[in-house]
Amino acid sequence: MTFALVSKSDNAAPSLEEVVLPALGPGDLRVRVTAASVDPVDPLYAGGPARAIFGLTGTVGIGFSLTGVVVATGAEVTGFSVGDRVAAVHGDLGAPARAHAEETVVPAKAAAPLPGDLDPVDAAALPLNALTATQLVDHLGPAEGRTLLVTGAAGAVGGYAVALAARAGWTVTGLARESDRTFVLSAGARGLITELPGPSFDAVVDGAVLQSAAVGAIRDGGAFAGVPSAAPATAERGIDVGILSVEPDGEQLAELLDLAVRGVLALRVAGRVPLADAATAYDKVAGGGQRGRWLLVPDQRA
Repeated sequence: MTFALVSKSDNAAPSLEEVVLPALGPGDLRVRVTAASVDPVDPLYAGGPARAIFGLTGTVGIGFSLTGVVVATGAEVTGFSVGDRVAAVHGDLGAPARAHAEETVVPAKAAAPLPGDLDPVDAAALPLNALTATQLVDHLGPAEGRTLLVTGAAGAVGGYAVALAARAGWTVTGLARESDRTFVLSAGARGLITELPGPSFDAVVDGAVLQSAAVGAIRDGGAFAGVPSAAPATAERGIDVGILSVEPDGEQLAELLDLAVRGVLALRVAGRVPLADAATAYDKVAGGGQRGRWLLVPDQRA
């Protein structure tokens, strides 16, 4: 048994309940959670819209990004041992306990060793956001001199997308508030705009989830990469539209954690609260405008 935040079909607010963890499979890790980030998608699960998008029913756990310590390994697991510090993305949307829990079970292939140079709490801000960003950028293919607009460039996904795309050779412009100019340019953007233009860019990474509105900024025959939405973008003018759900990938996550150690990716934290006070973080995230992630820390006391 463990305490976990869960989402119910008849309750718009997440609740902290004692749940039974699934049996440890041969390729799984049982992890005692050190910290977990509250991402904008999490209140959508708790409140209902994301449940409908992904067809979830009944009571399910919440939370994607986590860091923690391995407390048990499946019989076929190699590369991890009890006591190892790890980071992971929990991708099983129907699991009874996910990242927002005291303990959880994740596939070993979704986990990566947590470098000792990273703060084990702050590092929880990275997994979902950096994996989403790199998979969106990768979907667009090689830069090859192309121009890229990143919407929500000062957000968690957008900020990582700026840094990763610039590193991959894209000429990046960020869409963000003027007050975020310093951060967006320091992340690797060549410029910042505060309003969507007409068709001006070869591609868009839609960190702000503007969907069809962002497609309007792409030249004919360009490319769009975004995340699932209740009203996803559709193809027009020969533009390739990719709507991607993040795929947990331990090897890819390990590379991103190394980039954080090297200072290419920043660990941006808005605040920390105990797991029992999750409502505070959920309200902050649902209200928008956060710079950095709110983190739930199971062992922290109010």
